[in-house]
Amino acid sequence: MYGEHHALIEDFPDYRETIHRLKVEDAEFARLMTEYNRLTKEIEGLEARDEPVTDDYMEARKRERVHLKDRLYENLMAAV
Repeated sequence: MYGEHHALIEDFPDYRETIHRLKVEDAEFARLMTEYNRLTKEIEGLEARDEPVTDDYMEARKRERVHLKDRLYENLMAAV
C-alpha cells in the first residue's frame, strides 16, 4: 500500500528480539534482511517521489519483496 512502511520489525513486533538475534548470528538471515530493507527503501522512495516507472517494474519489485519477506518469516519461525 502506498505510504505504508514495511520494516520487518514493525510487521512482526512480537519477534523483535528473535529478529535481532538472527540478524547478528545468522549470515543468511542478515543477507536476506539487508536485501529486503534495500528493496523496501527503493519501493518507498519511488512511491514518495512519485517516480515515473512502469507498473510492471513496480509490481516486480513488490513481488520480490514479498518473496523475501516469506523467506525471512520461514527462518524466523524455524528459530522460535
